[in-house]
Amino acid sequence: MTVPALEGAWAVVVNWNGGERNVDCLRSLLAQELAPGRIVFVDNASTDGSRERVTREFPGLVLVTNAANLGYGHGSNAGIERALAGGASSVFLVNNDITLPPGTLPGLLRGLGEGGGIVGPRVLYAEPSDRVWCAGGVLTFRTNLSTMLGHGEPDGPRFQRTRDVDYVPGCAMLVARPVFERIGLLEGEYFAYHEDLEFCWKAKRAGFPVRVIGELAARHDAHASTGGGYNPLRKYMMAVNTVWFLRRHGTPGRWLGFLVFDVLSLPFVWVYRALRGEGAAVVAKARGTWDGLRGRQVTDERLRELSARG
Repeated sequence: MTVPALEGAWAVVVNWNGGERNVDCLRSLLAQELAPGRIVFVDNASTDGSRERVTREFPGLVLVTNAANLGYGHGSNAGIERALAGGASSVFLVNNDITLPPGTLPGLLRGLGEGGGIVGPRVLYAEPSDRVWCAGGVLTFRTNLSTMLGHGEPDGPRFQRTRDVDYVPGCAMLVARPVFERIGLLEGEYFAYHEDLEFCWKAKRAGFPVRVIGELAARHDAHASTGGGYNPLRKYMMAVNTVWFLRRHGTPGRWLGFLVFDVLSLPFVWVYRALRGEGAAVVAKARGTWDGLRGRQVTDERLRELSARG
């Protein structure tokens, strides 16, 4: 039975070949006592049988099936539109590599009710479980545009408090309906990475507070979707989208910061990363920067092409 605090709340989960982690994520969402009919499961043309398994094990969910891999942004938007059409007063965007302890969503709803437009928990690594993945973020317009607060640091009291931030990560982000009504949906052309950053930044500029509710925590399997960490596919996508963020919102000063911290530093970063066996990721970042500057965007076809090259 849905508890009163959850009335009006919907959740959206996007899947692309998510396998077993879909099951863990959805079970943790249902443990929030969220009614199955308020969970929208969006499948981006998976080929691993994960959509069929979810349909079989969780028959009460709202299923949205896309004919192609539309990425996180467009996939989420399909789910958000369905939730809003169903009367949602808030929408909880949840990656399928996230698990939530019981009570997380009610706690976030309390935070939203205290004046937040967008709220999220601090996010811890699944392993090691005592390390912070992100306790909110700050837009710097330097390397990768932003800094994830606490990233890789031991969890502790300084991350376990509520505070305003520039953004909360889209892997666990609760959004009040008026935010969508004022600024629209996610920027789907990013495909993956930076759409959450831009969405929160636009919300703040429109007057909606963005807060991390630090006493709440989610667990994130950061290596599940694109490999996590410093890997070529992730660095390529982030580099392309950094350029596109600047194309939309850049000023001379922001472009200069990008040139100094993200472009001119690449040879030095390559030397450091090559010694750690990660030189290919730096090359991928350089390729992504060049592709973004010449107007290319991240697409499923482009990612398949890069994967085929190895």
